[in-house]
Parts: sequence; C-alpha cells; structure tokens
Amino acid sequence: MASPETDRKAGAGGSICRPPTAADRLADRVFRGLTCAFAWLTLLLIGYIVWRIGGTALPAMKRLGIGFLTGTTWDPNQQKYGILPEIWGTLYSSLLALSIGGFFGVAIAIFLSEDFLPDRIRVVLKATVELLAAIPSVVYGLWGIYILIPMIRPLANWLHVHLGWLPFFSTSLTGPGMFPAALVLSIMILPTVAAISQDALGAIPARTREAAFGLGATRWETILRVLLPTASRGIFSALVLGFGRALGETMALAMLIGNSNRLTLSLFSPADTLAALLALNFPEASNLEVGVLMYAAVILLTITLLVNIAGEMIISFSARPGGGRS
Repeated sequence: MASPETDRKAGAGGSICRPPTAADRLADRVFRGLTCAFAWLTLLLIGYIVWRIGGTALPAMKRLGIGFLTGTTWDPNQQKYGILPEIWGTLYSSLLALSIGGFFGVAIAIFLSEDFLPDRIRVVLKATVELLAAIPSVVYGLWGIYILIPMIRPLANWLHVHLGWLPFFSTSLTGPGMFPAALVLSIMILPTVAAISQDALGAIPARTREAAFGLGATRWETILRVLLPTASRGIFSALVLGFGRALGETMALAMLIGNSNRLTLSLFSPADTLAALLALNFPEASNLEVGVLMYAAVILLTITLLVNIAGEMIISFSARPGGGRS
C-alpha cells in the first residue's frame, strides 16, 4: 500500500489530482479568452463580409428589385439581368451531386467502419478517399472535360434517342452539361460525406452492435436497422456540409456545366450556376455590372445560409425526446 509520502511525491510529479497552480489558472484564463476572442472575430468577419457585399449590391437591389430573381435573361448590353436559371442550376446540380455523392459516401463509410476489410487495406482506402478532397478543382474540371464527358456521351445519346420523351433526357450531350458537372461535383463532396459519416458510425458503442446480434439480427439488419438510425444525426450533418460545399463550388462547374442561361430539367443540357456566373463575369464587369453580380452573390450567400439553418433545425428537432418519432 502506497504511503502518504509516496502519494505526495506522485502529485508533485504532475498528477492530475493536485490542485491547479497559479500558472495553470492563468493559462486556463488565457485559453478561454483566446477562444472567446476568435469566436467573436469569426462572427465579426462574417458580418463584415455580408456588410461589404450587401453595400455594394444595394444600388442594384433597389434598381432591379425582386424581378432579378424571376428574370431569365442575362444581357449586359441591354442591361437586362435575371438569375432564375442560375438559381435553378445551382440547386439542381447540387441536389443531383448530393444524391449521388451522399449515397456512395455513406456506403463507403459503412464499408470502412464495419470490418469488411483487413485493417491495413481499410487504412489505405480511407486515406485514398480523403485524398480526393486535396485534388484542385481545376484538375477535376480538366478530367471531366477530357475523360468523363467522352466516356458518358454514348450512353447519354442512347438515352436521348430511346427515352427522349422524358424531360430528363430531352437533349443530347454534345459537350459540357448538367450531368457531367453533377458527377464531378458528387466526387468532390464524397470525401466530406464519407469522413463525417464514418466518424458518426465509429462513435456508436460496440455494445449496440452486440445487443443487435444477441437479438438475432443479421449483419445487414444491424447496419440498416440499428447503426444507420443511431448515427442518423451525424450522417445528416455530413449531407448538409456536402450540400453546402456543392452550392459554393465554382471552377469545376464553370468548366463543365456549359454556362448557358437555360431553365431545363434535361440532364444533358448546358446550364449555369450562381458561382460560375460570378467567376466568369467579374473579370470584365463594369461598375454597374459589379453591383448586379454582388446582388447575385447575396442570393448565393442567402441560399447557403438557409440550407445550413434548415439543417441545424432538423438536427435539433431530431435530438429532442420523441423528435424522430412519427
């Protein structure tokens, strides 16, 4: 049995049981102050960005009004501006990318977290998926132009010939279009969805799996009926973050979507997005057009903000007792 003297020496050697010293208390106060300051600086920075963008866009907002959101013509020569096709293209491409990247991202998370592979291979695959996030956007765009579009063009044209009566296949794929842009975008958001979903699944206690197996559930019944519902909040957070990334993606979409002011359901038709519109028009914008583009930036910022607020509200509601019940 350890003597009091031994315990005292262990405490003097850095035991966590000893009372905090004056230096510890000072370090704690400094750390708390820094974290609080950085949190407020983040809010101030966001407010400053919104103020500057909104201030630059205010003259255009007064002149164009709500018709800017419902107009379908973008013609600087005639000073006619409308971004409804761009709003549609932003939401349409992001939802397509989320449906594809979200499905495969969650599937990858299940595959990597539920011991389908030996540890060494699993670590390599996990690192490979995460490395997808490090590839520059312009590289994705070049890959889409020179490899993806020629690869999917025969299938797209076959669908147009045989199923062209459906609005989704009403046009052929002659070059850049909505579908190749959405495919590349889904690959770009896949690492985010996969990584966060895997963390959510990995946070489930092992006893939950053991209890399901003890009740006679098969492996896939445990995954689909126990693990996925348990990790649903984390998975939904991953989908919201992936959707936010898709909404703001610029360069790859500017290269692949076709930059055409169209309002269509066709997957193979060229289209446009708000981010691509801003990136392609700012370098040659006049003083008047800068305000109009800032107006479009305000709309994109508002859409992104609303998506995140809606996601947080859904997550908060599902966290309430009985919130996820019908």
